[in-house]
Amino acid sequence: MKHLSFLPATAEDLRATGWECVDIVLVTGDAYVDLPSFGVSLIGRWLEHHGFRIAILAQPRHDRPTDFTRFGRPRLFFGITAGNLDSIVANYSGNGKVRDVDQYSPGGNPYFDENRNKANRRRPDRATILYTNLAKAAYPDVPVILGGLEASLRRFVHYDYKQEKLRASVLSDAKADLIVYGMGERAILEIAGRLQNKKNLQDIAGTCERLTEKEMTAREFSLTPKILPPWDEINQDTKNFMTAERFIDAHARTISQTPILQRQQVMWVLQNRPAEPLTTPELDLLYSLPFSHASHPSYCQPIPAYTMIRHSVTIVRGCYGNCSFCAITRHQGPIVTSRSVDSVVAEVKQLSRRPDFNGTVSDLGGPTANMFATSCKQPICHRHDCLYPRLCPDLSLNENTFLALLDQVTAIMGVRHVYISSGLRMELLINTPELLSRLLARHTPGALKIAPEHTQPNVLRLMHKHHPQILDLFLLACRNIVAKLGFPLQFTPYFIASHPGCTKNDMEQLAKSAKNLGLPIRQFQDFTPTPGTLSTAMFVSNLDRDNLQPLKVPRTKQERKEQRLVLEKLLPKK
Repeated sequence: MKHLSFLPATAEDLRATGWECVDIVLVTGDAYVDLPSFGVSLIGRWLEHHGFRIAILAQPRHDRPTDFTRFGRPRLFFGITAGNLDSIVANYSGNGKVRDVDQYSPGGNPYFDENRNKANRRRPDRATILYTNLAKAAYPDVPVILGGLEASLRRFVHYDYKQEKLRASVLSDAKADLIVYGMGERAILEIAGRLQNKKNLQDIAGTCERLTEKEMTAREFSLTPKILPPWDEINQDTKNFMTAERFIDAHARTISQTPILQRQQVMWVLQNRPAEPLTTPELDLLYSLPFSHASHPSYCQPIPAYTMIRHSVTIVRGCYGNCSFCAITRHQGPIVTSRSVDSVVAEVKQLSRRPDFNGTVSDLGGPTANMFATSCKQPICHRHDCLYPRLCPDLSLNENTFLALLDQVTAIMGVRHVYISSGLRMELLINTPELLSRLLARHTPGALKIAPEHTQPNVLRLMHKHHPQILDLFLLACRNIVAKLGFPLQFTPYFIASHPGCTKNDMEQLAKSAKNLGLPIRQFQDFTPTPGTLSTAMFVSNLDRDNLQPLKVPRTKQERKEQRLVLEKLLPKK
């Protein structure tokens, strides 16, 4: 199949292909940028590589189904995602304020026009539900498959911080056919193949199904499913929400093959076993596909998210950090897969030949950049919690491979600077001193970004983060290195206020600790109870994640404001 510069995104694009129909229409709440950092493009190119005809319906009108008929009836299915972000996170701050910028929309404008009402917003609230309704209105007989971050993290009963209430699974609410959870390359390819061959969609790894009571009773399982507390019991007692979330978290970390069932209002949601993560050769293949590395030419304004990351390269997928407030492990998985050095070098060479390249690779990264090339010494691990409460002795740190990558990328003609701007884990860097020295000497863009999140032991425990002593040791190591290098080092630390279990006194102690450590207060935010995290379960249930004891949660606007003000007073004067 001939590769296209862009997958068809307009009626004119489709006419230019000469196709009689498309196999799959991928719908997204983001603008269409043909870059592997945009999930819908990654899946689109993956399916195209395997012989399917794909069209991209980006930011369709959601007040009528007209846009969903743009490419005619898809032969196989609609694939729907809210985009790279959960739509509520994209549209509202943690305190419920409407965001006036959308980094994934043309010009950063979140509206189709200047009439700033909800109907004109490019990305609707709970986009996966609304897009499913419109797809079904356009073509009732075409299957709808949900995927991406929003669907993945809302696959069970979850908390919606904009509505301040628990909601049923998005699969149940949307009445879609399947959810692809996690990184979806294997599952989506299996779905496309089965529909192509007119087979059913049961028991596909990495998917969730919607079952009636009769279908659930009749289903045969090779492994006895785990039944989570149902919707009505969770609503009656939020302790059951914590029970469910703790099991889902442990299930995801251990890569358990046990199916999970949860009753919603009238239907059941079945989560099948997880899909196997891609191997390094498969990840290399994925990133070698013919992306245009540009936004679709129909846009008259730049896409801010693309502008920000267009000169960056993803080198790693997955995270074994398991921070309570972060959903990366639940979505991308606890197994870290690194691309090969050759694959990354090839992409940077391609990047260096682009006319807009300015000589700076802005980031070699991923969820956590210095997890690149790390591995487990054990052939089978059922823990996948490699950093807490201390570094696992079976974790193999391969700083030589990372150093070799930096050497080869830096040597590429036209590359003047190579930076690591993604997250870095301090406890790993302490144990890779040569890599730390190299990053400080040559690959830090102005200031070193670190994310201690907090400094108080109990808050860090609730966050599932390392002891504050790690921050002290890390800063000492960095300052010793730069003293030998002979130049000053600036840090940009990131902190979280109002996390469950955090008090105003904790924030005051944080401020005092930061001052004593010589850390300026520049970046922080209020905790946001997003779907799919144990911190959100603590917020909802008022229970400690570890011992299920009652927990003080700062949830009122006044409590959150008081904690935020502690750090705001320390911000640099403008």
